[in-house]
Amino acid sequence: MEIPYDLAPPVALSPSSDLAQHFVECGALNTNLSLAPGKRLVITDDLLNGTIGDMAALSVATIVSRDGQVARAAMIPLSVAAGGADRQDRARFERLFQLIEESAFDPAVRETADAMIVSRFRDTQIRELVEELGGAVGPARARYRAFLDIIRMLVDKRISGAAFLDEFVEFTRIVAGKLDFGIYSMCVDRLFGSENIPLPVKTFLLKEVLRFPPLIRKELLTNLLSSASAPEELLRFARGEMADALTRDQIKEIFLFTTLKLAWQAQAVLPGRLV
Repeated sequence: MEIPYDLAPPVALSPSSDLAQHFVECGALNTNLSLAPGKRLVITDDLLNGTIGDMAALSVATIVSRDGQVARAAMIPLSVAAGGADRQDRARFERLFQLIEESAFDPAVRETADAMIVSRFRDTQIRELVEELGGAVGPARARYRAFLDIIRMLVDKRISGAAFLDEFVEFTRIVAGKLDFGIYSMCVDRLFGSENIPLPVKTFLLKEVLRFPPLIRKELLTNLLSSASAPEELLRFARGEMADALTRDQIKEIFLFTTLKLAWQAQAVLPGRLV
């Protein structure tokens, strides 16, 4: 069965290269935030390490991010700024946090916003949030490094493809389900694009991805179909498997996001665009 490419309509993108506007587009499309048009997904580390310093973008991220860890991490620099603000600016930050409490996609973000307002952005409250999020990021990174060892074993032919798939399922359960989806997504992207991973193993991984919940599946399949490093054989296999396993509407949505991601990638390399 062939994928109906004509399902995805033309998409008009915002001409703005502003990161906050990009986050708004991601949220409106019900997709996880990417660091810049066409780049990888935002991970919690990006907020904890100060990679993103745009206050408007951080504000948008807390409201629209589908990744609760990322959304809560975006509140940390906002809370620090609020805690050091004068009375007039503090009032503005309180209104911002009230908006977050009312509008954020993730319930945990709304609860955190309320706690920050009640504590008046005390350092102790902020430190507790940093420690909580850091306690998830550290294990995610450690689990990712451990899984890289499993990948090396597969490349060196010290484990079978079936054993590797079992490890991948466990890695998915722990990192994607509980710790940091952005780190997990980066790992999957690299697996699909690596020349050292045999094609049969990649097809096993793809079949596993097709069984994931819709939002996670959409993110990973969109990343694959817009990848410049994935082999064409895998892309053809993916299209065929999607046609057999997904509904017409699900395929339409995935190809819409693929079209958008390719367009974002094209934007990112144009002069004056955010890179």
